[in-house]
Amino acid sequence: MKDPKNIVVSRKMLVPFILITSLFAMWGFANDITNPMVAAFKTVMEISNAKAALVQLAFYGGYGTMAIPAALIIKRYSYKLGIIIGLALYAVGALLFFPAAQFEIYGFFLVSLYILTFGLAFLETTANPYILSMGAPETATRRLNLAQSFNPLGSITGMFVASQIILPALNSDKRDAAGNLIFETLNATEKAAVRTHDLAVIRDPYVILGFVVLAYLVVIILAKMPKRESADHEIHAIDSFRRLMKNKKYREGVIAQVFYVGVQIMCWTFIIQYGENLGLEKSEAQRYNIVAMAIFIASRFISTALMKYLNPRFMLLLFAIGGMFTISGVILFQGMAGMYLLVATSAFMSLMFPTIYGIALDGIGDDATLGAAGLVMAIVGGALMPPLQARIIDAGGTGFNDLQIFGFISEVNFSFILPFICFVAIAIYGYRTYHDFKKQPSV
Repeated sequence: MKDPKNIVVSRKMLVPFILITSLFAMWGFANDITNPMVAAFKTVMEISNAKAALVQLAFYGGYGTMAIPAALIIKRYSYKLGIIIGLALYAVGALLFFPAAQFEIYGFFLVSLYILTFGLAFLETTANPYILSMGAPETATRRLNLAQSFNPLGSITGMFVASQIILPALNSDKRDAAGNLIFETLNATEKAAVRTHDLAVIRDPYVILGFVVLAYLVVIILAKMPKRESADHEIHAIDSFRRLMKNKKYREGVIAQVFYVGVQIMCWTFIIQYGENLGLEKSEAQRYNIVAMAIFIASRFISTALMKYLNPRFMLLLFAIGGMFTISGVILFQGMAGMYLLVATSAFMSLMFPTIYGIALDGIGDDATLGAAGLVMAIVGGALMPPLQARIIDAGGTGFNDLQIFGFISEVNFSFILPFICFVAIAIYGYRTYHDFKKQPSV
């Protein structure tokens, strides 16, 4: 008979595990259909790289705004209510793309994304600790890695929709025989017609997504879900916060998570700009993102299996060092070799989010709900760092190669110094937690 401590998901928890795990795919879809919109909005709205990157500020800023309120509601009531509220806000944000496209106001799209991610903040604040609680603490990190393995399946679907449906249909991205954008040569009336068409193209997948999320909301409302084992629904936020801030492993874990989300969003957002600098069209560059996600998925499953034999903290350190090496090539190589290394970087990012999450929350007991919120708030790294990278790209102008750094590195290549710094920070966290783990007395 199997030791319960070695069972990742029991039969009793299988259906709830599947229902909650499917949410990981749903927010993965939203994340990765949105990343290419930075490049799309830049062209169709005729704005700078930095202003276009406000898409990510709005999208990931919603996590920073709503994670703590979500945690307090979940603590006071239930995981299920958190999921219901999250799905409702997710649907509202997606459906608001319809009026945003009608008014053709960039700020309206940003508000829609901001509300959408209010919902995602509820879902992530709920789903991650919920998955951790669905079994023995000894298998919690493996269980979360397994659930998180389905997040990139949603992500790759979002990337596919972006690359095969949205980006190829954008008239603003059509080029002449010399490879120059035709849109830039049109008069004001012609540009307005193209803008109306393209914003409708961007709008439709989000509106469809909104109705899909509403349907899933009904399923969750009707489903019987397990309740928290702890009967304590009292909120002691200040006490929990104080304990969490004294916990070095948790405190540094939040910082590491900020850097991880930043590196993920930067690599998956600016791969299109990197490709455009090499002469690729947006839709073609996005295909490389799909390959990167396929590698990410494969690596997530492989790394989850390896955690049965290798310490997760040690693996986090090794993968962060691997990311530092590939990003170094992305910065220094000026041809397709850099693109290939940028794609390969996804293999090293694969285990990071759930592993940092599991390490940081290990052993914090009743503070897990607020602790989870802090780690979800760390997703704000995806809001703060892409605009910084965009400003580096804009250093010499709104193009991608207006300025040569050190005489041979283009702006877009050099901008990947930020992901490199992020990997260094993650490596430090992996080393420190592994070092502390080895010092613990064996049982």
